[in-house]
Amino acid sequence: MLYAIIAEDAPNSLERRLATRPVHLARLTAMQAAGRLVLAGPFPAIDSPDPGPAGFSGSLIVAEFDSLESAQAWAEADPFVSAGVYARVTVRPFRQTLPVT
Repeated sequence: MLYAIIAEDAPNSLERRLATRPVHLARLTAMQAAGRLVLAGPFPAIDSPDPGPAGFSGSLIVAEFDSLESAQAWAEADPFVSAGVYARVTVRPFRQTLPVT
């Protein structure tokens, strides 16, 4: 089943986000290689694809997991959590309607 992982960044976490990004992306790339990743990306803090020093306000990941518990465990193990980039992470079941896969 698909799950949406919705994360909110901690205030003033851009420097930690940039430093931790390579490890965070490596986990997502591995998930993509396994065919489980639907989409992933950050929410710019301002209305711009490159927010510069304004940074980001959080992230969205939609991926396939065996259960809600396994999705939550994966989200809690994210390097952005341990680095203090994410202040809050919510995991919810997700049903994709479009595009049809």
